[in-house]
Amino acid sequence: MTRFLPVMTLCAALATCSQAPTLLEEVRLLGELRVLTSESPTTFYQGPRGPMGPEFELARGFAQFLGVALQMDSVEQFHELLPRVEIGRAHMAAAGLTVTNQRSLRVTFGPAYQTVTQHVVYRRGTRRPRSVQDLVGKKVEVIAASSFAERLRGLQQEAPDLVFTENPAADVAELLVAVNERHIDYTVADSNQFEIYRNLAPEIRPGLMLAERDDLAWAFPRRDNSLIREAERYIEFINKSGELKRILDRYYGHTGQFDYVGTRRLIRDYGAKLPDYRPMFEDAAAAIGMDWRLLAAIGYQESLWDPDAVSPTGVRGIMMLTEKTADYIGVEDRVDPAQSIAGGADYISRMKARFAEIREPDRTWFALAAYNIGYAHVQDARALTRDQGLNADAWVHVREHFEKLSQARWYRQTRHGYAPGWEPVRYVENVRNYYDILVWLTLKESGESEPEPEDGDEPLTVAAARSATINETG
Repeated sequence: MTRFLPVMTLCAALATCSQAPTLLEEVRLLGELRVLTSESPTTFYQGPRGPMGPEFELARGFAQFLGVALQMDSVEQFHELLPRVEIGRAHMAAAGLTVTNQRSLRVTFGPAYQTVTQHVVYRRGTRRPRSVQDLVGKKVEVIAASSFAERLRGLQQEAPDLVFTENPAADVAELLVAVNERHIDYTVADSNQFEIYRNLAPEIRPGLMLAERDDLAWAFPRRDNSLIREAERYIEFINKSGELKRILDRYYGHTGQFDYVGTRRLIRDYGAKLPDYRPMFEDAAAAIGMDWRLLAAIGYQESLWDPDAVSPTGVRGIMMLTEKTADYIGVEDRVDPAQSIAGGADYISRMKARFAEIREPDRTWFALAAYNIGYAHVQDARALTRDQGLNADAWVHVREHFEKLSQARWYRQTRHGYAPGWEPVRYVENVRNYYDILVWLTLKESGESEPEPEDGDEPLTVAAARSATINETG
């Protein structure tokens, strides 16, 4: 991590300082906002084209709001975050930090940008913890220096026999997997973390609620409030513009629909079925500049990777192409796996091209919806969204209007009439969840690097976290 230049050095260089600059003045004098974070799908990680994650996008937007560059560094262990902010090694920490009384004695928190609940997490098939007493005598492990540990320490007043371990080396993912695999009885997680990781550890369940409403906010040094006031203006701005909602939807919008059976089946089929078709997905995806795991996720949603699949309406093959679509893209044999996968890749690429004016990742979500329900009906949903004064290029807005395509008072206003509008929304959510799982499985298996998309698209959803230092200009 690049160290701050001493304040007096800056003052001498500019020959204008009669006293130490405020935190905001320091940011502007340096020309960069220095942010500490941790690595996870809910904060920051390295994707196909570089850094991504909700905290990264929010911090990048804040730096742009201030007119400076962003330097974002990740700590190796979560418990290192607040001490570094306290001693001025960063201008702020952005890591999904829960606002607590004890932390507020060490740092100053900015405005809340997300609200979560906090639960004890247990494994399906074991006793659900419903009270603090249910934790007594169990193997409970949480992240060291976390709000989870702080809350459990508070609960020891009513349950003195409660014992838990603070693990300084583990992250939430490791502990949730440990519960899933019966290595520990319980851990604690925020609702946003649980929603992401339950697709990767399908046996976990939320038990005793420890907090119904926890605010997540950035942490600043207890020095002055100049930078916090700018953060308040920024959060208010992105709230009103809808940008905050778009960012949160990008990372959490697909997690609300959890398919326990489908998730377990995918994990099983990853080893049993996918090896026969993986080279085909890789070749077809490379031809269109797409991550092969996204293409494989589409194929799984369509047919469960069954080359002989046939629907009641006559669509067939791994990618479930209609006869009309197959003719359009030149597929001669829809049940031939290689032809079907190549044809599906060609078709999704064509759909993306039709939404070229829309930025990623929304462009991909619209293309997936069109793959499912047809381009015309997607355009109808966008028109209904636009009529309501909302952004028709934002999936988070259009998604809420698809269901109107099945209601007469709405679809009669469209060009193409009725459509089962709930289907494309569920379709996109499922594909995004399957993609997340495939990314996790492939990286867990081989430690491979993320592929670089050939067409310059933005990365999609969850990927493995890796350490890196980011320097990005505003």
